[in-house]
Amino acid sequence: MAKKSVASLQTGAKRLTKAVKMVKSPKTGAYSFVESIMDPADVSDYFSKK
Repeated sequence: MAKKSVASLQTGAKRLTKAVKMVKSPKTGAYSFVESIMDPADVSDYFSKK
């Protein structure tokens, strides 16, 4: 799991964070990556939910 701030996402007064989460598929057992762009305050909630 990683959290990365991208310079191109910082526009004006609003700061955004790109969060990348690794998710395991229950059917095949393979891992995939889910990316989301959100407010930095919401990142911990994003990683805590399944």
